[in-house]
Amino acid sequence: MSTTDEAEPPLSGIRVLDLATFIAAPFAASTLGEFGAEVIKIERPDGGDPWRRYGTPKDGGDTLAWKSEARNKRSVTLNLRHPEGAEILKKLVSRSDIVCENFRPGTLEKWGLGWDVLREVNPGLIMLRVSGYGQDGPYRDRPGFARIAHAFAGLTYLAGMPGGPPVTPGSTSLADYATGLYGTVGILLALRHRDKTGHGQVIDLSLYESIFRVLDELAPAYAEAGIVRGREGTKTLNAVPHGHFQAMDGEWLALSCTSDTMFARLCDLMGRPDLAAADMYGEIGCRLQNYEEVETLTADYIKTLNRDDFLARCVEFEVPAAPVNSIADIFDDPHFKARRTLTEVKDWTGNPVTMPNVVPRLSETPGHVDATGPELGEATVDILKALCELGDDDIVRLRAAGVV
Repeated sequence: MSTTDEAEPPLSGIRVLDLATFIAAPFAASTLGEFGAEVIKIERPDGGDPWRRYGTPKDGGDTLAWKSEARNKRSVTLNLRHPEGAEILKKLVSRSDIVCENFRPGTLEKWGLGWDVLREVNPGLIMLRVSGYGQDGPYRDRPGFARIAHAFAGLTYLAGMPGGPPVTPGSTSLADYATGLYGTVGILLALRHRDKTGHGQVIDLSLYESIFRVLDELAPAYAEAGIVRGREGTKTLNAVPHGHFQAMDGEWLALSCTSDTMFARLCDLMGRPDLAAADMYGEIGCRLQNYEEVETLTADYIKTLNRDDFLARCVEFEVPAAPVNSIADIFDDPHFKARRTLTEVKDWTGNPVTMPNVVPRLSETPGHVDATGPELGEATVDILKALCELGDDDIVRLRAAGVV
């Protein structure tokens, strides 16, 4: 075993209470768990997190989505709406560092578990609050999911073919995962602040702002020149050739020539170095003025080769390009295998589940996936005994009352 394998995880000793459901805030908690934090998933006794039933069921039980995204967590059932459940949560908060929640604004306050209450219990507490529109503003009470955030923030307007309907980018919950990453960053910043001052704080995140933040020059271009970018389909209007192209065998690839240097390399690849001359298409401004001509020249050349043959030439000439991979392609790709971008973990029934590996990679204290999403309530007894000092009779009574 190397020194790296023996190194203490960077978040060892940090305890996280994950009260949230579905993806965004739980994803932040999962990321912390991958680097050593103890993550306790608080779930309703009557079925738990609805994410358990979203996606492809595994062996007739919890879904693969749950087993992948709730990894490295322990599950405790607790009815926060019940006064005794609220009191138990306060005990857990007193012995924890971070709370992650994504109820609609005001919900925890209604249950007597708002920030003003919890920070009295634990002045060093850090609280991640995720909602569709944020904790304030005129839309704060509206429900929100990733698809709603994509639309509201302006991303969906950009996705699709010119003149066609807007589509969901990638048909994935991008806003949830982006917000979870921002939540992780916020938590780490708040931990750094607490190290200096001893004080905790609230991190207020909305799904839509996480998406809006990554739309490059969309806002300044509109403010400066009134530019309203629309749907550009398989290409972009800011660079050419830059987009998706179909090869002779019908397979698709992505090509990126965002600089004059990259375009010159592509011209050499095509056997047409003359196209990169200053009096032809060598400068970006000239290429944009002659967009269709450059696009057509490139597309016509690519259609003379099978995709893998063209991509091999791109490697030879150092032109940025890649196949448009399906998940089946990804499982066969040698680079994914060499980088161990996929990992296999056994679930609590002993069956293997393949899932994305930990990101980012740390050289000295790498993250780990030690367990898939847990069975509902598997740690309830252990954690209530250890952290809340409850006995067997107390737990039996709480079960009978529907508190756990």
